[in-house]
Amino acid sequence: MPGDNSKGTDEDVVIIGAGAAGIAAARRLQAIRPDLSILLLEAGDRLGGRAWTVALLEAADIGLDLGCGWLHGARTNAWTAIAGEVGVTVDHTPAPWNDGGRRLQRDDAAARAARQAIGAYFERLESHTGNDAAMADMLEPGNPWNGQIRAVGTYITGAELERSSVVDYNRYDPGPGPDWRVREGYGTLVSLYGKPVRARLGAEVTRIDHHHAGRIGIETNQGVLSARTVLVTVSTNVLAAGKIAFDPPLPDKIEAAAQLPLGLADKLFLRLANREALPADTHMLGSTRRGATGTYQLRPFGAPVVEAYFAGDLAHDLEGQGREAAFSFAGDELAAHFGADIRKELSVATMSAWAAAPHIGGSYSYAEPGASDQRGRLAAPHDERIFFAGEACSKSRYSTAHGAYETGVAAADRIAGSLS
Repeated sequence: MPGDNSKGTDEDVVIIGAGAAGIAAARRLQAIRPDLSILLLEAGDRLGGRAWTVALLEAADIGLDLGCGWLHGARTNAWTAIAGEVGVTVDHTPAPWNDGGRRLQRDDAAARAARQAIGAYFERLESHTGNDAAMADMLEPGNPWNGQIRAVGTYITGAELERSSVVDYNRYDPGPGPDWRVREGYGTLVSLYGKPVRARLGAEVTRIDHHHAGRIGIETNQGVLSARTVLVTVSTNVLAAGKIAFDPPLPDKIEAAAQLPLGLADKLFLRLANREALPADTHMLGSTRRGATGTYQLRPFGAPVVEAYFAGDLAHDLEGQGREAAFSFAGDELAAHFGADIRKELSVATMSAWAAAPHIGGSYSYAEPGASDQRGRLAAPHDERIFFAGEACSKSRYSTAHGAYETGVAAADRIAGSLS
């Protein structure tokens, strides 16, 4: 029922943000408290938030995910079961980093040395005790594989290692199981799950007035609403920028959000004119020597497509310069592996630009050194009337759609209790 036009201003629960957390909370509340009126407000023009699938004519039977694409910890990931409920297909092809995954790598002495150096770096991270540090502090000065270590670390956090917390990295736990994909797209899955929720798209919240004991006033570009409780699931960058004014202010929330900024990961999808020009469902790292490099999924699901993934400062640079610059960069990296002629096979299909996304402003949260505990501070309800959820509120599954889901369900359960 997206496109709710009811002019009634009184709701039991208003949920701000129709990403994985907001949708999960709404569906949970519908199930356990059918007596409540619930309204989902989304500033953008679609459901799903950072889960966003687009279609491509050349690969009509699959969805291309501009946002989250892998069901991490798939056996225990809530979205795996939901995929069955909404009728989309979970593909069990092993991820390139899982056992049996396909990687385009020579198994020579250099590749073994790189794997050893990367393994040793992550062991140093995991054995770190005492005060928090930046992930860059665990690099060995002069190690010839530091470029590749930086690349891998940046894909994980979306930010350079100097800015990312070791303690937060060590708390990350997506759950057991391999990583799978949704054939029709993770974004398709999340938006389908949101379909039964009463939602209003293009509804940008600017102010939350919680002066009064009975009701909370919610000012939007479509008028004013009131609610008994509010669940805020917007990104940390939106909160930290003060795009929603709280009255009275909630400085602890703004401060927590500012120390959990969004890293950046952008995807560039390239069409492949001759699908036989590249191997199917194979993964490749652009450069093994520098941190500013792309990682490439060649022909996902066997489709005539290349998915290029850029993170951190490189992603900011390429997003700022636009898709031609990103295409040129990816073309150079692919040509280094497959020869100059590969460029003739490639053209731009689509590209994400998450830093510029007006109501999001990035990809997934990382904690600055010393800030990992801010996740709990952000997640804590205010006055049992204003609640918070989203991937950044998850202490161990931040940066994932199932972490967002779990925080949404937890908030819904707490809201249901507060409205008993």
